[in-house]
Amino acid sequence: MTPLRESGVVRPGWPAPANVRAAVVARTVPGHSAVPFGPMNLGTRCGDAPEAVAANRASLIAAFDLPAAPRWLRQVHGIAVHDADTPLAADAEPEADAAIARRAGVVLAILTADCLPVLVCSEDGSAIAAAHAGWRGLAGGVIEATIERLGVPAGRLLAWLGPAIGARSYEVGEEVRAAFVDADAHAAAAFAPTRVGHWHCDLYALARLRLAGAGVTRIHGGGFDTFADTRFHSYRRERQTGRFASLVWRV
Repeated sequence: MTPLRESGVVRPGWPAPANVRAAVVARTVPGHSAVPFGPMNLGTRCGDAPEAVAANRASLIAAFDLPAAPRWLRQVHGIAVHDADTPLAADAEPEADAAIARRAGVVLAILTADCLPVLVCSEDGSAIAAAHAGWRGLAGGVIEATIERLGVPAGRLLAWLGPAIGARSYEVGEEVRAAFVDADAHAAAAFAPTRVGHWHCDLYALARLRLAGAGVTRIHGGGFDTFADTRFHSYRRERQTGRFASLVWRV
């Protein structure tokens, strides 16, 4: 791997098999985007110059010694899961909020700027997955859909929760709380009242609840706050901003 400013690269702290690699590429990694998107913006749908995003994306391959260009998704806050082992045109971005892969050399990528990236791998390193889990995706079942599509018994999976907005920075309305609590009373523990009709929402707690409900018990990561930590893009902090990427691949 060529030198990068390591303060802008987060290495997941999970006991993944030796053939599974992962990294989070934060906004502070040297790149080609101008303020307010840069320097490193990897999202094509946030208003940045297309040529800057293309240059940023190209730089990742050499910087991380990736076996291939990441399989970028057109994320829509849904629960569709893309099978990244399926060949696609080089510039294609399938509409999905999660992806799975079993072939070595396939790089999965999730773009976020407050939503929660969830990385998953099997304990034997034979399969990987990545999911974009904002509150809509979590409530809709994107984690469950990803695990089901991966086809590995949940007890043989490891999960890592990447940088997302922290509970103390994330106030939501009653409709968000109801989307979870009406489906599972245990989700109430992830919400703390602030003012009338509003709550602090703990995306990490909700993700752990959903993962555990699906049978995944080895859950790592969490504890970030993209709103407070300026290494990361945050839509809620800045509104006009870029997107950072969480990557996972097999070698």
